[in-house]
Amino acid sequence: MDKRKELILKTIIKEHIKTAQPVGSEGLVDKYDLDISSATVRNEMADLEAEGYIVQPHTSAGRIPTETAYNFYLENLSEKKISDAEARIFEKLLAKKDEISFKQAAKAMAKISDSAVFWAFHKHNLYYTGISNLLHQPEFSETGLIYDISEVIDRVDEIIGQIFNDLKFGPQIMLGSKNPFSQHCSAVITKYRLDDNIGLVGILGPTRMNYEKNLALIKFINSLLTEK
Repeated sequence: MDKRKELILKTIIKEHIKTAQPVGSEGLVDKYDLDISSATVRNEMADLEAEGYIVQPHTSAGRIPTETAYNFYLENLSEKKISDAEARIFEKLLAKKDEISFKQAAKAMAKISDSAVFWAFHKHNLYYTGISNLLHQPEFSETGLIYDISEVIDRVDEIIGQIFNDLKFGPQIMLGSKNPFSQHCSAVITKYRLDDNIGLVGILGPTRMNYEKNLALIKFINSLLTEK
């Protein structure tokens, strides 16, 4: 993919992550002060659509990224760190590394990520929080998707039980069709070893979640859990 097309695709993804709305060419040029004409952006967007990176939902004039686009985006994801203030919060919460502190940390993660957070202290002991964050996302307002997300929540413990042993250790992203929780969601998770115990903590949100922020958060939590 050439640099101009890549810039336009990344800008569409960033705008969709922020707004949850389909993205049009003119709004993109104005808002992001792109040094490209609207006509050129329209042509590039037509190519991106033909190549399967963006799609037109319903009768909207704008486009939204596809799973292919998000996979491309993740392959080129820039490294980000959580803020010093956020780091201090989790260093304090996870000082003891016990079940109470894990639950408090999960609540803080849900607030910062505006997503649902699950924490399996081991395979058969699960805590989750922030479900309302998930249900408030615009894409889950459609009746069919509300049902799908509710079913995911009901089956979180069962799904974790199925994937727990096969997951590799360390931070990872599960997107769309590769996400065991639901193809309509993404999960940023880490499997960790703490003394003789193996646990799993993750952020569950829409496909257009803020991956940079959530991955930075999971990486930091993982570093706190696995430091000697």
